[in-house]
Amino acid sequence: MTTTLRNFAAVAAIAVLLGACASKGQSTAQYDLGPLPQADAPAAGIGAIIVADVAGPAALDTERMQYRLLYADARQSRPYAYNQWTATPLQLLTQRMKARIAQAGVKVLSTTDAAASPTVLRMELNDFAQNFDSATSSAGVVNLRASVFRSHKLVDQKTFARSVPAPSADAAGGARALADASDAVAADVLAWLATLPQQ
Repeated sequence: MTTTLRNFAAVAAIAVLLGACASKGQSTAQYDLGPLPQADAPAAGIGAIIVADVAGPAALDTERMQYRLLYADARQSRPYAYNQWTATPLQLLTQRMKARIAQAGVKVLSTTDAAASPTVLRMELNDFAQNFDSATSSAGVVNLRASVFRSHKLVDQKTFARSVPAPSADAAGGARALADASDAVAADVLAWLATLPQQ
């Protein structure tokens, strides 16, 4: 091996070692959905409602922040390496939906308060991810199915979907877009609840 090749090999080995050290020292950034936005007008005509915890697939029952490269392989969900949620998307959305519904003046009850109201809102989260159309353009996508039961009978069911452009093509931008999409879906669910016949 010539001196030049030895030097190149040594530099390459050092670069690999430094990269490994930097990776090990990388801190993890944690995100949530942020503070509640300003309240809209109170929702009228919605009585006390039991809001069940949001359900969903196992892929959304983890703190990992997921994204998809639609331009490369839309079927593959990828986790960010050094960014995660403070709780699972299912937990974050449960908390957000309850907070937004209560913010609108509706009495929100838990499943343990079954005797206080016969009306139950159940939601199943289908998608909660940052989707990239290109390397520099992405959007936060929230898709869920909501069902209202009264006295154990289905009153109505509807699917809600929102896509909000991310302000930046990174995890921080995705977190902001998903928070805005979650709030938009919450507003849609509230408007829908107001149209349903009361008991």
